[in-house]
Amino acid sequence: MRKIILMMSVSLDGFFEGPDREIDWHLVDDELHRHFNDQLRTMGAFLHGRFTYELMAEFWPTADADPSTTAPMAEFAGIWRDMPKIVYSRTLKRADWNTTIVRDVVVDEVMTLKSQPGGDLALGGADLAATFMEHDLIDEYRIYIHPVLIGRGRPLFPTSDARTTLRLAETRAFGNGVVLLRYERAGAPSPG
Repeated sequence: MRKIILMMSVSLDGFFEGPDREIDWHLVDDELHRHFNDQLRTMGAFLHGRFTYELMAEFWPTADADPSTTAPMAEFAGIWRDMPKIVYSRTLKRADWNTTIVRDVVVDEVMTLKSQPGGDLALGGADLAATFMEHDLIDEYRIYIHPVLIGRGRPLFPTSDARTTLRLAETRAFGNGVVLLRYERAGAPSPG
């Protein structure tokens, strides 16, 4: 069965975006971007909320046409365009670039999606992640901690009465100071 993998960048103080939705503090250099590409090219689909989808669709479809775009960014533009995408939105009217709009997160539908053949499912967007967490649908957390304190913003994890036990599966430090913490649900089988 495919896994749902939350991949998010956060500041050291736990925010995924600043108070005005800014993410200009993300330290994505070529090394980290190549890592993202390696992780994401094997996925079966991207699961986005409306805001994340619109942010991505604003830039990535033509990013590789800009001569100033780095090679890892140009590569990701192709990955993003070609990857099947599911956007969870009650308001989005249309979406391009291999995208399906789904109006609500329905647990049975998500479980059917997970049972289909193909690569794992990359979950992006904090609001959508919160909904998936409410329904206990996330199998793995890949949290990229950036070496910056931004002081204010939106925390990645909303307050909750639920407890989810996780097992550390991997850590990795990148040259720019970003650290990956990869956690799997406790009780999930380890690869290999």
